[in-house]
Amino acid sequence: MKCLVTGCNGLLGQKLMSCAPADVDLLGVDLQSESVVSGVDYQRTDLGEEQQVLAVVRRFRPDWILNAAAFTDVDGAEKNQPLCWRVNVTAVEHLVTACLQTGARMLHISTDYVFDGRNGPYDEQDPPNPLGYYGRSKWAGECVLQHSSLHAVIARTMVLYGLGRRVRPNFVTWLIEALARGQSVRIVTDQFGNTTLADELAEALWKMAALECRGLYHVAGSEIVDRYTFAVKVARIFDLDADQIQPIATADLGQQAPRPLKSGLLVDKAMNELGVRLSDVETGLRRLKEQFQTLSTAGYRSD
Repeated sequence: MKCLVTGCNGLLGQKLMSCAPADVDLLGVDLQSESVVSGVDYQRTDLGEEQQVLAVVRRFRPDWILNAAAFTDVDGAEKNQPLCWRVNVTAVEHLVTACLQTGARMLHISTDYVFDGRNGPYDEQDPPNPLGYYGRSKWAGECVLQHSSLHAVIARTMVLYGLGRRVRPNFVTWLIEALARGQSVRIVTDQFGNTTLADELAEALWKMAALECRGLYHVAGSEIVDRYTFAVKVARIFDLDADQIQPIATADLGQQAPRPLKSGLLVDKAMNELGVRLSDVETGLRRLKEQFQTLSTAGYRSD
């Protein structure tokens, strides 16, 4: 099987590249001049440029395109709507065109932000109603796939965390670093959702490709908690001071983009049909702690 991974230098993209089945012929694409994952084939590609997309897909002729590229800065999406749309919608249109021309199938990553967070947790049948521009762009990207004749599968996830090279901090790595410096942090008590170890999401996505899935799946951690509870759990598992974590309401943060509060994804379909492990909060964090310890022993640097 030949697979092209977009956004291969991001957190999820790195995990997809590193845990790919041994018999998969891989090509990674991203905007940087080189791959941050060693020993893989890589080509710099701007997914917003249709001719670049068509050229790389025609040349490589993948069986699957795993689209892990996304504009995920929720507040930044409100400030830079054209760029957000270019990455989350226009790029998807270009990938769909390339797939239709070459016969490739596509696996696309989406988000719980397509929901308004009033009546979560949500299953795959619940109607989207995004609140902010990021959520609207991701829903529009889903619609591009759903309205095409392409063999495609959409995997919605949320609160993704894990270790990667040269990636911007995620909630867990940011929190660990802040607490380790003795910094006090404010964490909201009224945002609920699944917390998802990037490694497990990547493993589930490869299973979806192997099974030739199509349609819509919710793929995230199996436990739904509020962010404050999650942060306290992080502190305790990583032997940090939970007293430095101060509870706060979302409304008091003054963030530019609205957040879905009572969110969460029901993952029964993915667990039943794929047979994958989707950990609870503690199990996922303990797996991450093992990675920290292993990489520390090996002299790992994230920069």
